[in-house]
Order: sequence, then structure tokens, then C-alpha cells
Amino acid sequence: MRQSHLFIKTRKEAPADEVSKNAILLTRAGFIHKEMAGVYTFLPLGLKVLNNIENIIRRHMDGIGRELLMSALSPMEKWQNTGRLEKVDVLMKTSGANEGSKAKSTNEYILNSTHEEMITPIVAEYIRSYKELPVAFYQIQTKFRNEARAKSGLLRGREFRMKDLYSFHTDENDLKKYYDIAKKVYMDIFHELGIGSDTFITLAGGGDFTKDYSHEFQTLIESGEDTIYLDRKNNIAYNKEVVNDETAKKLNVDFNKMEQVQASEVGNIFPLNVKFSEVLNYTYTNESGEQKPVYMGCYGIGPSRIMGVIVEKFADEKGLIWPESIAPFSLHLIVLSKDKESDTYKQAESIYEKLKNHGTEVLFDDRDASAGEKFADSDLIGIPMRAVISDKSLQAGGVEIKERKGEKSEIISVEQFIKMYTVCCDDCNH
Repeated sequence: MRQSHLFIKTRKEAPADEVSKNAILLTRAGFIHKEMAGVYTFLPLGLKVLNNIENIIRRHMDGIGRELLMSALSPMEKWQNTGRLEKVDVLMKTSGANEGSKAKSTNEYILNSTHEEMITPIVAEYIRSYKELPVAFYQIQTKFRNEARAKSGLLRGREFRMKDLYSFHTDENDLKKYYDIAKKVYMDIFHELGIGSDTFITLAGGGDFTKDYSHEFQTLIESGEDTIYLDRKNNIAYNKEVVNDETAKKLNVDFNKMEQVQASEVGNIFPLNVKFSEVLNYTYTNESGEQKPVYMGCYGIGPSRIMGVIVEKFADEKGLIWPESIAPFSLHLIVLSKDKESDTYKQAESIYEKLKNHGTEVLFDDRDASAGEKFADSDLIGIPMRAVISDKSLQAGGVEIKERKGEKSEIISVEQFIKMYTVCCDDCNH
């Protein structure tokens, strides 16, 4: 894409109403636009990153579940049926128009923050036999939380993207088997996103979902809002909320020997067991013809939150640094010539067209701007590799390339440069 066609301008100054690194840099770089506290529009660059994150998640989820898309809006009665209407204090409620002229009351709805109340009756309508279990369904959609104090940019919003998966089983043992598979798949996802080496499975409280422990996936960052106790030897961590004598005795662990570190949650999984199936009367018929309650689990990952966490973790004083797997473009091609009739500009145009036609994701900075402005914007936007074509680079032998996270640049020939990106493109199926 030509940068002149993005129609998004970067900012030198930080927005006055933001304090978190992710919100400041994503706004300055033209990835998001704030609509109100906790609500953001994803601009073209930001949407490309968000889509890349969600596509990685989707590819892994397809191996353990079937994708669907449930409505974001649900009748309030569904939450009344499970007794959670008053228990979940972040529910976003809204009123609809009266149905019919004789209606005496206004219809009330929930903008869902989670979908147990929706998915359980749906699955119960179609799956009633042990022969059809286990099954799992997932979706990726926008969810809502009525946060009293939205903060930290994409980390805690009132409107956010969520991948939620729900599994259904004949018994607790089958649920546990799937639960362990989900743990591994989650870690595979985080490794592909570029944060796996610093993300740890973390025991946490069950909240409204379960009396058992749940499992969070916590990524180490200095600005993390959670304190976890990290046992590196056994590759497991514990959320501060469950660090007490009872847990230490129950699990036979010594919290005094663990590191206390800051982290941010990027995913969580809960063993729901029969919490929802019992209250919603969802049973299946077993081999003996008896009715038994269905066991359930739920599994969440926040794509928009992950985007914010990655910014918090990798960005430097110059701007964003995207892992290659989710970057909006794999290459930032910059031409340092304002004369479109010059040999340098024509060479840059030729290279851009060859790469684009081959399917390489390249952002071509063809703007009428100074070298300093182009370099500063390139650092701010954070594309993994920068390639500069100028009179100086061509005289020195070709194209000057530099990794965004690196300090040194090098000159390679035009032929070598084109080969590097077209062969890589073929290997990566871009």
C-alpha cells in the first residue's frame, strides 16, 4: 500500500487524555481513534494488526472447535434464568422500543460480556446424546463491560474484542482432557503471537464461574496490572489473589521461594462443570438411557487486549515494535527523493510494484516529506523491517535495510533485496 493513500496522519504529541503507553503510541501512530473512555475505533493500520491476531487465534481454534457467531444482544431473561443478572456488576444494559402500541413496559436487553447464557440453550436444542459429545464452539466478536473506570487503553475497555470458546462433555474426566488440550493450544497461540516465552499458565480464582481454580495466561510486562508469583522451575505461576496459606497447603507449594513479578492477562480458561447445565436443565442421554448433566468449560482470549499488551511489552522510546506475525506490513519501503521523474524514485516504484505483485505486504512511503519525518514515522509505526532507497544507497550498492528492533543498517543489492522478499513470501504463503 502507498502511504499517501492511508489518509492517516501520525502525531508528534501524546493525546492529553491518555496515560498508558499502548493508548498513547497507538493513537500517535494512527492505529486507533478514541471515541470515549474505554471505546476505540480501529483505523486501517490498527485493524490490520487486530485481524492478524484474530486470524492466528482462529486457525488454532479451528483445530479444537467449530466457529459460529452469536448475537451481541440478548434478552435480560436469559441472565435472570441463571441468577447472574445481579451478580455480574459489569453488565451493560439497554432498553429497546416497546413492541406494539399496547405494550406497557420497555423491553430490556443485555449487551453480552460473555455468552454462557446464550450458547447453552443453543447446544441443548441440537445435542442430546452421549454419541454427539464432546463438542466445542467458539466465536470472535465485540463484547461489552460496564466498567466503572475504563483505563489502560486497550487493556481495560467498555467495548473490546473477545474470542470465547465453550466445550460440552459427558463427564468431568472428559472435560479435564479437553481442558488440558486447550492449555497447550493457547500456549501455541501465544508463541506464534511472539509472547509465548514470557507468558505463563497462572492459577487464579474462579470468580463467578467456578469454585475451583481457573487458569489465566499472564504475560510478563513491567506495567502489568496483576502481581503473580512465578515458579520458573516448574513453569507455573499463581495470581496474588490465591496466594494464601490455604492454597500453599492444598497445592504443597512455598510462595516465599517464588518471584513476585508484574504481568497482564491475555487469556483465561474456566472449568464450569455443571454450573450452567443444571440451572438451564441441559442433560444428555447416556448409554443406559439415563439423563445426566452436561459438563462444560469456557475459554477466552482477548485479541484487542493482546494488541495493547504487545505494545506495552515491546515498544521503545521511538514507537511501536510489532512481532512479524502480526505486523500491519512486513516491510516499510521508503524512497528519499521528491522528484518522481528521478532515477531513484523510478527505481523505488519498480521495486514496490514487483514486491506488491508478488504478494509481499509492503507499505511504500511515497509521501512528499523530509527524510527525518519519514524515518520518525517509520519508527513510530513499528513495521519489522525498513528498506530505504536513496541516491546515497544506490551509489553504495543498492538498498539500505534495517530491522526496527535493531541498531545497525546494511546495504544489499537490489536483486538480493527483491529475492529476499519474494522467496520469503513464497515460503510463508503470504
